Amino acid sequence: MATSDAPQPFHIVAMQGTDIDDVMEIERLSFRAPWSRSVFLEELGRQFARVDVLRDATSGHVAAFGNYWLVADELHILNIATHPQHRRAGHATRLLAHMVEVARDGACRIMTLEVRRSNAVAQRLYARFAFRAVGVRPNYYAEDQEDAIVMILEMS
Repeated sequence: MATSDAPQPFHIVAMQGTDIDDVMEIERLSFRAPWSRSVFLEELGRQFARVDVLRDATSGHVAAFGNYWLVADELHILNIATHPQHRRAGHATRLLAHMVEVARDGACRIMTLEVRRSNAVAQRLYARFAFRAVGVRPNYYAEDQEDAIVMILEMS
């Protein structure tokens, strides 16, 4: 029987430059128009930007990541992605819960995001956290002109 003192197999930490290869692999495997290496490295240098990784404590590899911006009283989610070998294990849920905690700790009034209209899995994840759809950005995704659903979570 596991105890609360048992080491956690995964932990969330701020992305380091040495994580870039793992993050780039997840990015390429997860998105139709993946961000470039230089964009991620730029994010690491921005005061308002955060990229957090879910690290496998055993292997040291990144299983998932989330990037977001903290601007004034808002946390804006840019991406949450999990390596295909680690999907359906609750990692995206853990990262989103972490972001909600960061927003609360930062006295954010609201969390926002855009999600592809076709990404029902992500929309269900956000809905479980009480995000609600508030609008549509037509043709938001340049590579295929898919609409984005704008979702918000008002922090209490």
